[in-house]
Amino acid sequence: MEMQGSRTLAASQEQTWSALIDPEVLKQCIPGCDTITLTGENQYAIAMSVKIGPVSAKFNGKIALEDIVPPQSYAIAFEGQGGAAGFGKGRSTVKIEPRETGCELVYTAQAQVGGKIAQVGQRLIDGVAKSMAEDFFKRFEAVLVARHPEAVKPEPTQAIEQKSELSKPSKIPVWLLVVGVIVVGVILWKLL
Repeated sequence: MEMQGSRTLAASQEQTWSALIDPEVLKQCIPGCDTITLTGENQYAIAMSVKIGPVSAKFNGKIALEDIVPPQSYAIAFEGQGGAAGFGKGRSTVKIEPRETGCELVYTAQAQVGGKIAQVGQRLIDGVAKSMAEDFFKRFEAVLVARHPEAVKPEPTQAIEQKSELSKPSKIPVWLLVVGVIVVGVILWKLL
């Protein structure tokens, strides 16, 4: 599965970067996230609870940040295990481009799933991933507004595209890490 999109944010490039590399902000913004723990330099462990209808599962994963260019971009590699539910892994990249009234966050994410999750169907997985990404961005924007109330909210300009195609796992920047974790969580959640 591939997902790409952009989001215009009222916060500056530096403010957005600061929030994207803050594990507490990510914990607040990632749907179903229980914990994000620093395990080494640019390495994190993540635990998520996912519920799909009457089925609930806990997923544990690892996130590694690479190609870090503060405050402009990074890449995130992620992988997660949900026991009998299956696994998810992938890569995401995030770029934060300054704009006159804030910044634009541009991302790409590729994910691969296996186990019971992969049996649910690509269309359902894509829908869940898109929904989780939207939920993440709503929460993230709320955190930015709370942290920086002086920022003026720009006109909503967002685009999320999804292509039904499995990709190789890869690495993701912190922001992409969040997106990657969301995508993996959504996929695992919908596939349970």
